[in-house]
Amino acid sequence: MDKLEKAPKEVLVDIVKLAQKREMKGSNGGWKDFLAVYDKKIGVSLSDPARRSTEALIAFLNTFSDVDDLKFFDKVAEKHYSLEHIEKKTDKLSPEQELVYKTIGHPQYAQSYSFPSYEEGWIITKERKKAKTNRSNAMIAIDCEMVLCEDGSDALVRVCVVDRDLKVKLDELVKPEKAVADYRTNITGVSAKDLEQVTCSLQDVQDSMKKLLSRGTILIGHSLNNDLQALKIDHTRVIDTSLVFKYWSGSNFRRPSLNDLCKAILGYELRKDGEPHDCLEDARAAMKLVIAKIETGVDKNIPLNQNNVVEGSDAMKLLCHRIPVAIPGEKLLEIIPGDFTIEVKENKKGKGDKYSALAVFKNKQEADKVYEGLKGDEIKDSSGRPQKLILFKLESGLGGSLYVRKMVQPGGSNVQVAASNKRGAEEEVPDQHHKKLKTEDETMELKPQTVVCEHCDGYLKEIESLKKKLHERDQEISTLHKIIVSQARKQSGV
Repeated sequence: MDKLEKAPKEVLVDIVKLAQKREMKGSNGGWKDFLAVYDKKIGVSLSDPARRSTEALIAFLNTFSDVDDLKFFDKVAEKHYSLEHIEKKTDKLSPEQELVYKTIGHPQYAQSYSFPSYEEGWIITKERKKAKTNRSNAMIAIDCEMVLCEDGSDALVRVCVVDRDLKVKLDELVKPEKAVADYRTNITGVSAKDLEQVTCSLQDVQDSMKKLLSRGTILIGHSLNNDLQALKIDHTRVIDTSLVFKYWSGSNFRRPSLNDLCKAILGYELRKDGEPHDCLEDARAAMKLVIAKIETGVDKNIPLNQNNVVEGSDAMKLLCHRIPVAIPGEKLLEIIPGDFTIEVKENKKGKGDKYSALAVFKNKQEADKVYEGLKGDEIKDSSGRPQKLILFKLESGLGGSLYVRKMVQPGGSNVQVAASNKRGAEEEVPDQHHKKLKTEDETMELKPQTVVCEHCDGYLKEIESLKKKLHERDQEISTLHKIIVSQARKQSGV
């Protein structure tokens, strides 16, 4: 525990978050139980570990005394310090080693790769500091399939490994050691019948993997931590394709799926929705992605394969934004033609006087057809996606304006790998005067004098005219009120 007391705050935050996730309890219970006792004034109202003091985090960790708990905390701290064990010499670092460095340097690495490898049945691959094996560029890619056991845990049922040339190094069905509750055949492609003659065990696979990884080989996979958890192998030299590629979705960078990356970078769809996984092809896809990254340049952006990219579900949607809150979502059916469903973005509604919604069509063709038929001036947001300003008047007499925007760029997709300097604000309008365009979690502020489009001058004049009429109406009402009061007094003889 002395080691933890000297650890940086970000390390302590990760440890506490993982303790929460694993529902670990010290002498004062879990994290929230501890806060209720430790800080009665604030209590659990501020439970985010990142917003608590270093002293509070250490005090919580000091309530643990179980040996396994302490080992786990050390393991998390060890993952944070893994970067120090990689010999990073900029002039000698190979692209393969750079991708290992990028994986281990990712903010989510420590939480994802902190395994309970001190438990029975786990193996830890040896790592020698400054050894030639730590500068090896040899790579293999792996993918595993898991079944659900009756005790709620996952068990390995198939493992596939390929080398850099995509040749198969290991392809085995594995007999689960526990009773199986669900073979997840629709995902794994494996049934109980497939395993009737299988004798390969988890330990057999571990022995094979130890040989494959014995010379400092780099292990590649997509969300590789899940595979290592199933294999019960703790290996440091890894490249996780879900961490080394930046993937733009909507207004956020997020961890992409393997299928997403194959569409965007390799130009093909790995599998259709609902199809079972092909363990071998998934391993090959991970290797292909890493090779593409190496050949293009680790630090360079990899552009979309515009010719082969597979149409995503966002292509069948139109974003309607800056909708006046007085106009319910269902009223969009009166404003926009076509057959579609409405998905109101609840996180926006109620914030200010505008909100957003998605019009979801049956396919991209219908969405494009409706968009092209909309009457309004077409402009582009900061990411280059086209949108139109639509003026409307409902049957009820209510009128106003809103923007309708495509969810993908012309001729391509909203998927952008390593998309730098992109803002995905869903409520964007042209920024001729360099006003701040806020993100999805904020509303956009435009000063009255800002000219957004050719219609705005007219809007401002109309608003001023309405204000003047309202002021005149207020004066009339005030005058009438005085007359009524005066008449009432006369009648009452006051």
